[in-house]
Amino acid sequence: MYDFSFSDINNAEFKLFKQNPIIRNPKSSFVIADPSVLTPDETHNGKWQLFCHTFFGVYRYESSDGENFESKGRIVPRAMRPNINFIDGRYYLFYERTMPVIYNALTFFGLKWKSEIYCVESSDLENWSEPYAVLRKSRDFEEDENGQALSNPFLFKTENNYRLYYSCGQTFIKDCNFCEPRHISFAESDEISHGYIARETPIISPDKNSEWLNLCSGCLKVYKIKDCYIGLQNGIFEKDGKSHSAIMLLKSEDGVNFEFVKPFLVPQKDNADNWMAQYVYACCLTYYNKKLRLYFNARNVSSNLKGRECIGIFEAEL
Repeated sequence: MYDFSFSDINNAEFKLFKQNPIIRNPKSSFVIADPSVLTPDETHNGKWQLFCHTFFGVYRYESSDGENFESKGRIVPRAMRPNINFIDGRYYLFYERTMPVIYNALTFFGLKWKSEIYCVESSDLENWSEPYAVLRKSRDFEEDENGQALSNPFLFKTENNYRLYYSCGQTFIKDCNFCEPRHISFAESDEISHGYIARETPIISPDKNSEWLNLCSGCLKVYKIKDCYIGLQNGIFEKDGKSHSAIMLLKSEDGVNFEFVKPFLVPQKDNADNWMAQYVYACCLTYYNKKLRLYFNARNVSSNLKGRECIGIFEAEL
């Protein structure tokens, strides 16, 4: 549980980090995306750890200050949308496991997408276990005309068990020429690594009447704070004939039923290259030394040839 209240985060004066983006996409990949971060008090070596993905898998980055990160190499291929957890001295890296790269490329020509949620483990961030399946398709809403997709895992420890929030299903976004997650749901288990049973219905689905959620649901990150749960969700929406994504602040009393509070971080022209002009995507909230930091990835334009995704920081003092 984070030691701040809903009013603290709702009223905090967040600002974009002046040196954004802190990690730019490598030359070999148009994107570097979906940051998942551990603060120094959550790691065995007292350093910040950031996990993210490119076209070629999930990578680890390390930093002494949470701002200047050095790549420590690839952890696992056929992987995207990671979620890192440090529990009882062991690291659990959940991620969306995709088909091999050549099959992913063929989805642009009609091959249906298929992905599942996998995990690897480590005690030192250097040596990782073999990947193993955590969650496979079990509900009808996880599959549609575009294939089957289970993605954006986010592990949450409740008082009684483990809850794995995840995105599923796909909606084709025409101006991007790729799909984004349609629904958000969760699965629960008494064990970290196996035994997850998926909820029978989604907890968030697109709403054509919503300004911020009229295309699809994106992903959800959930945090317990002093007086409630909060959710940070990037809905995908259409506005003026174009698709966009923005991070919303949600509130919940039980971590299951969420209410929309306000737009938290929206697309904007942050600097000369407008790296976050059209989409603000997945995020990870950290709280360390009385400072809230939201690590997020953003995209400049929808074009799958011109679009680039990088990682930045949105922060506030409490």
